[in-house]
Amino acid sequence: MITIIKDEKLTRIADSVKPDAKRRVHLPKVLIREGVTYHIYTNSVGQIILDPQITIPASQAWLLEDKTTLALVDKGMTESANGRVIDRGSFAKYTKDAS
Repeated sequence: MITIIKDEKLTRIADSVKPDAKRRVHLPKVLIREGVTYHIYTNSVGQIILDPQITIPASQAWLLEDKTTLALVDKGMTESANGRVIDRGSFAKYTKDAS
């Protein structure tokens, strides 16, 4: 099984929330983001974890499935975040779009 808890530092965002008559628990607006769904997990002591998920288009799923290419993208992102970049100038002359 994969690790669900990605950060052990938890922040309480609401107190004494009770399910309504239809057994629903309403989340505070601060937690709700457009396009997010949740996987729901529970443990033996009744704690509930909501793991936010997003959907990606099937045409982009290849990157997640190609581990070699994904590792190269991750490496490039890390290098960029650490300031290890080379300015190659503008590539505008190679576009077909006039704007």
